[in-house]
Amino acid sequence: MLFNSIPFALFLILVFYGYWFIFNKNLRVQNAFIFVTSYVFYGWWDWQFLFLISGSALAGFFAGILLEKNEDPYKRKLLVSSAIIMNILFLAVFKYANFFTDSLEALLNQMGFQADFITLKIILPIGISFYTFHNISYIIDVYRKTIPATKNLIVYASFMSYFPQLVAGPIQRAKTLIPQFQKERKFDYATAVAGMQQILWGLFKKVVVADTCAPHVNTAFAHYETLPGIQLLLAAILFAFQIYGDFSGYTDMALGISKLFGIELTTNFKTPYFARSIPDFWKRWHISLTTWFKDYVYIPLGGNKNGLVTTLRNTFIIFLVSGFWHGANWTFIFWGLLNALYFIPYLFFKSTPKSGHYALPDYIQMIFVFVCICFSWIFFRANSLTEAFAYITHVYSNPFITKPFLAILPLSVAAPILFLLAVEWHYFRTDGFRAIAFNYQWLAWAFYVSMIILILMNMSFHQTSDFIYFQF
Repeated sequence: MLFNSIPFALFLILVFYGYWFIFNKNLRVQNAFIFVTSYVFYGWWDWQFLFLISGSALAGFFAGILLEKNEDPYKRKLLVSSAIIMNILFLAVFKYANFFTDSLEALLNQMGFQADFITLKIILPIGISFYTFHNISYIIDVYRKTIPATKNLIVYASFMSYFPQLVAGPIQRAKTLIPQFQKERKFDYATAVAGMQQILWGLFKKVVVADTCAPHVNTAFAHYETLPGIQLLLAAILFAFQIYGDFSGYTDMALGISKLFGIELTTNFKTPYFARSIPDFWKRWHISLTTWFKDYVYIPLGGNKNGLVTTLRNTFIIFLVSGFWHGANWTFIFWGLLNALYFIPYLFFKSTPKSGHYALPDYIQMIFVFVCICFSWIFFRANSLTEAFAYITHVYSNPFITKPFLAILPLSVAAPILFLLAVEWHYFRTDGFRAIAFNYQWLAWAFYVSMIILILMNMSFHQTSDFIYFQF
């Protein structure tokens, strides 16, 4: 069920009614209801996936209990290492098996050997990268004794499978989500209204911005050999807004949906395209993943405490792993390493922005960062490294302009992006999601009704598409 679909809207209404009006008398029953509805939501994609997430949840649950009961340092270290390795192998089999066999086969063929490996027909379970990271972080936190192990299997299974964030995040920490399942929740009208506003804004980003950009991006990457250079250049910029509208739109909907149930999820985006440096961008983009890698990989490796060489090494490791997490393709690995390269000047000159002191005007820094990020997105979007480099080459080698500018970038595409940037600037100035304040009630209603009309119109004009991050 896609968030931007009629079946999900009906599902959400039924779950909301059941949660607050039927199963609201007892916390255990309410949690069990959330658990069951989350499994219904996940099983809607493919019921076979339920066995995988159930096995993963059971393993994490019992690993936490064993870690808490065992005080022997050697046994605890052995247990946590085994649990982490099992989770990584679990993810690797389903996500990377064919990548490794195909890469090895290609390498052997290049060396003159006749290799012909069997391609395994493994379906990638949706959301596996996200809930596996939930599991790993919980196990490590219990090992570090920063949180107690939960003794309630339904609560832990709900933490793993909570449907608003199950398939594309944000990646939740047990220390923030599990306590919310353990305390009584009461309906709050203001919170529910804020949730609906955030859902509406997320739908706008996905349907009106991302899905409007998608056909132009798809055309450019499919026919880059023949299209004018300016169209390829604009398509690279449009993809930046497509992936942002798509992913942050999903996140806004997830946060808004969760607010309807009185549960707060982690903020995942903070106006990243207004970042004034590459490090600043990564503090604003996919925050839950960035902080996950920081806490569970970067800092354990030594972080930035042991000199420049160690810091550079750790930065490259983080981005290499991040690229690999995104997908089993060399394009993602190259994308990760390219972003690591972007970090080098900032690490050398210690020029990560701090409030108020910049060598260049803010807008110059923002444009520079945006251009760097757009360039890296080409590798993220391309099907192969060969295609990515060919695309970049054709930007300059093809005739630059062969048709009117409005034929390349129609107002129906440009206007939603400009509106998005205007609203994002408001959020940038207020440091986070805030409902736009109106002096008159009728103006607020006109604004939200207009957004609903635009969303419905675009849903009728453009085919409903999966969210990009569902593939990860």
